[in-house]
Order: sequence, then C-alpha cells, then structure tokens
Amino acid sequence: MDCPLRRLDRSGQRRSGWQRGQALIETALMIPMLLLLAFGVVGVGRVAQGQMGVSAVARETARAAALADSPAEASLRGLARGQDVAAGYRLTNGSLQLTVDPGSLARGSPVQAAARYEVTLDDLPLLGWVRVPVGSVHLERTDLYRSRWPQGG
Repeated sequence: MDCPLRRLDRSGQRRSGWQRGQALIETALMIPMLLLLAFGVVGVGRVAQGQMGVSAVARETARAAALADSPAEASLRGLARGQDVAAGYRLTNGSLQLTVDPGSLARGSPVQAAARYEVTLDDLPLLGWVRVPVGSVHLERTDLYRSRWPQGG
C-alpha cells in the first residue's frame, strides 16, 4: 500500500516529503525577488514618465516666456504655462520647482527655463522609500523677426 505522503514526480518516480519541502522553500525565496523585479519595472516606467513630463514642462515654460513682450510678463506667462503642462502630465505631488530667466527679451536672445521634480513611488510595495529627482533645462530663442508694439498701441 502506498503512503499518502509520497507522490509521483513528472518522471513517474516517487517524491519524498523533503523534496516537496525543498520546492516550497525555493518558491518562497523566489517570490520576493520576482515581486521586486515587477515593481521595479513599474517604478522605472514612472521615473521615465516623470522625466518626459519635466522635459515638456521646461520646453513649454521657455516657449511661453519667449513670446511675451516684457521680462515681467515673460516670467508670469512662463510659470503659468509650466504649471498647466505639469498638471497635464500629473506632476502633482507638490515637489515641482520652475524657474524662468527671460533675460532682456531682445530679438534672438535666449530665454531659459528650468524644471525640477521628485518622483515618488509611495504607492508601490517594496519601493515606497524611493524618491528619484528628475530635472530639465530648456533654452528658447526669442524670435528674430517678431515685431513689438509699444505700450497702449
């Protein structure tokens, strides 16, 4: 009569209890590594999305500032546009930092915008402690052939 603790493996031979225990231990050791790998892939995707978003925010901030008529207006327009684009990319954890340097806004002069953001992975198990800073700087030239209208004109 066969013992119920003995089972047959794929080759038709009997497997003892310690072999089944070994398989259980191997599985228990592999599951955390597989979960870490899966959550790591999701985390890398989130960091890449954050980097693309920050790059777009810097580009749009500089472009909006380069289209303004005065340096003060350039800063206001650039920051407002940057916040709108950041909301579209869901950069909403409160760590976004935008700076605009409109310079003189002379024809052909550069307008610089910088964006920095900290991607957090708080909602991912095993990676809740990870914070990845991403940043981007963009220079946009003021159009060479644009016309300027005097105040009130």
